[in-house]
Amino acid sequence: MADAARTPQEAAESASTVEYGRSIICEEIAALSQVATLLNGSFSEAVDAILTQAPGARIVVSGMGKAGFVAMKISATLSSLGFPSFFLHPADAVHGDLGRFSKNDIALLLSNSGETSEVLRVLPALKQHGSSVISITGARSSTLAQHSDIVIETGRYREAGPLGLAPTTSTTIMMAVGDALAMALIKKRGFSREEFAAFHPGGDLGRSLMLVSEIMRSGDAHCVVHESLPTKRALHAITETRGRPGAAAVVDDGGLLVGVFTDGNLRRCLEHDTAFLDKPIGLVCSRSPIAIRPDQLAQEASHIIQERKIDQLLVVSSDGKPVGLIDIQDLLACGMVRPAR
Repeated sequence: MADAARTPQEAAESASTVEYGRSIICEEIAALSQVATLLNGSFSEAVDAILTQAPGARIVVSGMGKAGFVAMKISATLSSLGFPSFFLHPADAVHGDLGRFSKNDIALLLSNSGETSEVLRVLPALKQHGSSVISITGARSSTLAQHSDIVIETGRYREAGPLGLAPTTSTTIMMAVGDALAMALIKKRGFSREEFAAFHPGGDLGRSLMLVSEIMRSGDAHCVVHESLPTKRALHAITETRGRPGAAAVVDDGGLLVGVFTDGNLRRCLEHDTAFLDKPIGLVCSRSPIAIRPDQLAQEASHIIQERKIDQLLVVSSDGKPVGLIDIQDLLACGMVRPAR
């Protein structure tokens, strides 16, 4: 409803609701600021414990209720960053799922109170397994904290809202601490952009980090001809190339890129030079073509192809030699270019 159509009372009520929503967010922000000051050496110990896991070990994250949903998200984040992890419901754990643990696994347990009965019932079995236990909990004096190898203490805060009962501030804090833990892990391990892309091959994340080298046509799918080759033979070479790329990279005696011959060049030759088939390809190709390096982002190739309105883009090494080709069809297949309607 437009403000002009509201009565003064309705407008006042709306403003009051918005202001209250802002106060809830500010309340949680204040709690997060306090949690940041509480992080200490235990946080660093947790990072080191995960980084020094035995090969094949996993991070098993568990929590009950709303903390369980946060645990699921933390586990998913860790897995997406190359740290094998799965979520274990504490109720399922004591009914057979503890068999999924190995002695080298690390348990990451979440409980704001540190007294959640379902989570506490898992502890004896974990100790029997010999698994290390890291807890994220509100108080170091809690039962969970006392039986953990490493405790990330978050402090106790009133839950946001009129009743102060529904998990709000506590779950926000757990989520933030989980994110901080995951980011500290990849910073200390030196997690690269390429590794991230490898774990996100689908969707926008994977596409945004994909490299030219991952989608370019190379080897026998990339046509390279010498500039002295008659155009007739160059056309035959393009036709015989696997995948029929529709373009050839033209090189000099040193193997350096000097030109490109495309379907567009062929059409122009047919219109203006009937004797072109017997001429060297170097005389009828487009000289000094635009190119891209294999270590650049594929999104950059997509931008160039769309901006220049071309169908092929050559890929050259740092020394100027052609190593591949990206066709607009390759970008369509990866979802980086939308098909024309």
